[in-house]
Amino acid sequence: MSDKKTEQENFEIIIKPNKSWFYIDWQGLLHYNDLLFLLVKRDFVAKYKQTILGPLWFIIQPLMMTLVFTIIFGNIAKLPTDGVPPMIFYLCGLLAWTYFANCLIATSTLFVDNAALFGKVYFPRLVVPLSIVISNLFAFAIQLATFLAFFVYFKYFTEAGAVIQPNLFILVLPLLLIQTALFALGFGLWLSALTAKYRDLTFVMGFLIQIWMYATPIIYPISMIPEKWQYVAFLNPMVSVVESYKYAFFGTGVVELNYLLLSAAVTVIVLLTGILVFNRTERTFIDTV
Repeated sequence: MSDKKTEQENFEIIIKPNKSWFYIDWQGLLHYNDLLFLLVKRDFVAKYKQTILGPLWFIIQPLMMTLVFTIIFGNIAKLPTDGVPPMIFYLCGLLAWTYFANCLIATSTLFVDNAALFGKVYFPRLVVPLSIVISNLFAFAIQLATFLAFFVYFKYFTEAGAVIQPNLFILVLPLLLIQTALFALGFGLWLSALTAKYRDLTFVMGFLIQIWMYATPIIYPISMIPEKWQYVAFLNPMVSVVESYKYAFFGTGVVELNYLLLSAAVTVIVLLTGILVFNRTERTFIDTV
């Protein structure tokens, strides 16, 4: 009898919060890769489940926004686009921005949205925001294919093709996509910690994202901002990302090494502090959600 009791004690597992706020359970993330895959599948399938058009909305939504921007800002407001046809100018900016915004919005409420799951079973909580960032890559891929179709048309089948000058900087875009994902992840972790305690933030998130979009040169070129004030705009990491997309595909925009390094530095700071706040919040959020 005592042997059985000793054997049970030897197999006793105690799960408790980590002491370090900066701790990342890499081994746990690898161990729960199946859960990560299931959450990615859930996020992708659930988004347009029971809709008629399904994943076609990944194409329709940015095209509708591009059409509205073209009519209002291109034809009515007459905002310049550095000689690039307004439609693909806006579509290019939205390509970079939409992925960031979708990741940020979904991550910002993950404690509230997954409270029941977090309260029932143990797994590394970072699996959930990672699944959001990964699942949105499918939408990004579809929107990238859509943009490339319009890009090829305007480049090779219209008179505006002479203005459009793609270059080898396109090879850097995968790195910028990773940066966008990490920045959205870090900022989303910050917001998730705040929305777990202050639900009011969930009601203003859409408004804040919209303001942020207009503060990023998506519907206008960075050249509209006086040069002496451009460094202020580049404190927003998404400005460097959007400008890099425009430079890679069109040969326009402002791409400088110091601005890219500044953008990367802000991203790292936001990510590290986001993980810190996230790890701190996950210990006690179940009592407040």
